[in-house]
Amino acid sequence: MQQWFDEYGRSHQNPTNKRIHWICVPLIFLSIIGLLASIPAGTLKTPFPPQVQPFVHWGTVLIVPGLLFYLRLSFTIFLGMALVSMLVLWLVHIVDTASDTPLWLLCLLVFAAAWVGQFYGHKVEGKKPSFLKDLQFLLIGPAWLLGFIYRKLGISY
Repeated sequence: MQQWFDEYGRSHQNPTNKRIHWICVPLIFLSIIGLLASIPAGTLKTPFPPQVQPFVHWGTVLIVPGLLFYLRLSFTIFLGMALVSMLVLWLVHIVDTASDTPLWLLCLLVFAAAWVGQFYGHKVEGKKPSFLKDLQFLLIGPAWLLGFIYRKLGISY
């Protein structure tokens, strides 16, 4: 895990870029899950109880392999990202049920604005985003932020 964090951190040294990432990386994660949650599942019958069904959608389908990626690297990062993922699923559900604006539209706007922020941060940094080198860095970004929280709390990964 630390090797991934070190590599990712090389293009995330500038304090402005780091602050932007603290805002934009979670928003991108949230918006992607929201966009995927907006795709109709059709008449698919699920074995899940009614209380769980609102949280089972195409966004959940993306989260599962992401969590397996984290599990392969670090059990403690996997646990933290599982909690973050549950929070994101809950927030997507809240936004979907509380807003008159379609979820897909809100998430599309957030997604676009967050990526503008990300690319601005990398312009300030003077380095290309890590995911241009390896798409797996799209999964490392959220975990990299979690790694900062773990270090503050004294949790090893």
